[in-house]
Amino acid sequence: MNPLKKLFKQTFIYGLATVLPRMLSFLLTPLYVTVLPTDGYGEVSIIFAWFAIFNVLLAYGMETAFFRFYHDATLNKKTVVTTSLISIGASSFIFMLVAFIFKGAISAVSDIDPQFITYAILILVLDALVIIPFSWLRANEKPMRYALVKIANVIINLGLNCFFLIVLPIMAESSPDSLLSSLYKPNFEISYIFISMLIASGITLLLMLRLYLRRPYVFDRLIWTSMMKYAAPVLIAGIAFTINEVFDRIMLDWLLPNDIAESEIGKYSACYKLTLFMTLFATAFRMGIEPFFFSHSKSDNPQKAYAQITNYFVILGSVILLSVVVFADLLKLIIVPNSDYWEAMSVVPIIILASFCLGIYHNLSVWYKITDRTKFGAFISLIGAVLTIIINFAFIPYFGYVASAVATLVAYGSMVILSFFFGRMYYPIPYNHRKIIFYLGVSILFSMLSFYVFDRNLIIGSIFFILFLGIVYRLESDKLKQIFLRK
Repeated sequence: MNPLKKLFKQTFIYGLATVLPRMLSFLLTPLYVTVLPTDGYGEVSIIFAWFAIFNVLLAYGMETAFFRFYHDATLNKKTVVTTSLISIGASSFIFMLVAFIFKGAISAVSDIDPQFITYAILILVLDALVIIPFSWLRANEKPMRYALVKIANVIINLGLNCFFLIVLPIMAESSPDSLLSSLYKPNFEISYIFISMLIASGITLLLMLRLYLRRPYVFDRLIWTSMMKYAAPVLIAGIAFTINEVFDRIMLDWLLPNDIAESEIGKYSACYKLTLFMTLFATAFRMGIEPFFFSHSKSDNPQKAYAQITNYFVILGSVILLSVVVFADLLKLIIVPNSDYWEAMSVVPIIILASFCLGIYHNLSVWYKITDRTKFGAFISLIGAVLTIIINFAFIPYFGYVASAVATLVAYGSMVILSFFFGRMYYPIPYNHRKIIFYLGVSILFSMLSFYVFDRNLIIGSIFFILFLGIVYRLESDKLKQIFLRK
């Protein structure tokens, strides 16, 4: 099969595994903004931000290291698998033990209720234990099973959230003496959210347990040491990425006045969800291309394929960028149906463009992953994180969440430039610079005109969108047909 066609096929399936679950999970956003006030949703968003940081710490780069060493023809694949499982299992157990011992101190530092800390610890451990099983599925090109388990997780989570936040209060009011009604507690919504996550994560681990039951277990210290050396820069990069992605919520909590901080975070986080479509597209694309990068790195002229992939990512991403910006006022009625949150809509084009830049960066990052120069990934990500922290710290007191949105864009944009610069030095890839700049520039121009100059006028925005689609069709239709129609 044509390698690019195979890539897009796998990306589509991984996209279902990522997009459909996240589409289902994003249904929770309208639910949360309906049942929670802006400050309540802000509190949930802060906890989710800490979740993201500790998820990276507990994975410590082992997912990427697993791909790298699993595809090493000189190593025993089963030994790589069992060594990875033992490593993640041991580190997760140690984390759980230490976290429960110091739960009170963690609660005091993070200003999070100890009850929520308990839920968080258990959820984080359960999620860490499925990292290698999910990576194994991707490495063995089993996207359908991967998709089914991911979708099952979110369906369970979504169903439990709907039960606890919608059905249970109605039952408690209509039949207060029933057995199920006894589960209801007033003002317990945030706990219900994390209980739902905990149950869903536990069931997911059960569904992925088969890999853990394989025998025999072999721990190869030399392989593990090599994996950890490879993973260390990936961990640093992951922490830096997470700072760029979610640390602004935590800094908003620290730097805004106490009486408005959680409410402002709630508004910002809710409108941030309109990046859904760009995030899903970029994530699905990354899920497909990461195994592709490693498996085709030894083929003839892989740089040409890498360049084509990036070209198509920019084209499709530009279409998504413009469509979301043009139709933002319609999308907000679905994703953020509570008008109390709409004050933060002004940052939507900025954060969508930032998400697009992150997707471009993931495509450009191929050079340091396949050349084992992951330290450059760490360095570039740290630069982004430093910019995020500096801009947020300097400007949040004056501009609030607008400063956070701009900081995210500056960070990701800088990472794109740095990765491109270093990539040309160490692993030149023949990108079509003119085409990339053209599509990116036109989509940004049309987006800014539609949203800020013409004040989100739907008719004018639609004209821009149709015009852009016409340009894409005119310039790319023949090449896209070659990819999807050629055997």
